[in-house]
Amino acid sequence: MSKTQSPIGIESIGVYIPKERHTAEYISQQSGTPVEILITKMGLRSKAVPGPDDHTVAMGVRAAKTAIGRARIDPARDIDLVIWAGEVYAEHPMVTYGIKLQHEVGATRAWAFDVNQRCGTFVVAMMLAKSLMQTQGYKRVLIASGYRNCDLIDYTNIRTRFMHDLAASGVAVLLRADYPHNVVLEGSVISDGQFADDVYVPAGGTVMPITCEAIEKRLHYLDVRDPKSLKERLDKLSMQNFLRVIDESLQRSGYSRADIDYLGLIRMKRSAFEFVARELGVDPYKQSTYFEEYGHMGQNDAIVSLEEGLKAGKIKDGDIVVLTAAGIGWSWNAITIKWGPWE
Repeated sequence: MSKTQSPIGIESIGVYIPKERHTAEYISQQSGTPVEILITKMGLRSKAVPGPDDHTVAMGVRAAKTAIGRARIDPARDIDLVIWAGEVYAEHPMVTYGIKLQHEVGATRAWAFDVNQRCGTFVVAMMLAKSLMQTQGYKRVLIASGYRNCDLIDYTNIRTRFMHDLAASGVAVLLRADYPHNVVLEGSVISDGQFADDVYVPAGGTVMPITCEAIEKRLHYLDVRDPKSLKERLDKLSMQNFLRVIDESLQRSGYSRADIDYLGLIRMKRSAFEFVARELGVDPYKQSTYFEEYGHMGQNDAIVSLEEGLKAGKIKDGDIVVLTAAGIGWSWNAITIKWGPWE
């Protein structure tokens, strides 16, 4: 952050996680993957799945109302901008979800828009919000996300086994200008278009509209064109790109790996989670949080990790916190936060 710029800080956060669960035993019965593999290799004992009223934007609204309540603000008076950082798979196609969110929380004076980069979206939204606050003079920005791509998973499809942990949740963050607490520093993003068409839902777009035949063939679920090719190409890049965006975010913020106090890692298989943390010199279980019970909540993982880290006392005033993400397409993301009062 430039010395001439006022700090943009996190005023409050909100998290909503449905109570419903798919257990490892249930997923094993549906997919044929042994329970031991799900628990030990994938690190998945259960995952959150949506209840009858847990729609995508609705979960984001619940989280946003928590964040607004914690900040004790009047949304109609105090919020200038609303950014939807959640999924496009939501209540209805062709809705601008940020505007729906704006209405649902009562931010009548704000304007709203959507942004999307799959699981990288929340980090991107924080970077955009900070820039807009610095250039447009906005006082408060609400960023919210809902995610239930678990609906798009067919457990019987072995090609998507690495996504069988997709879950559901809602998260929100209130950013405030001239707020010298929990200061958002600099981010870094890498995207690599060679993976753009590797993971997708075959039916439902202009190439293959939804038909009864497409549904019968289960083409309305996520699929992977060539799992072997995807794995080979990703293995060469994924971990090094994770480390690269983290290093770049830290460096741009004036810090290094040695300064990390808490790492909000996206949920991944346990061996990858431990590898990234230890490569950075971070204890994976004392300085981060691993979700065995919640599953992978897409772009919401980092904010849930932040909430859980605060609850567990792993994050203290003065700590350097790095939030990370990675999304199909493919992208890798990181952003650095100086927690507590800004000196």
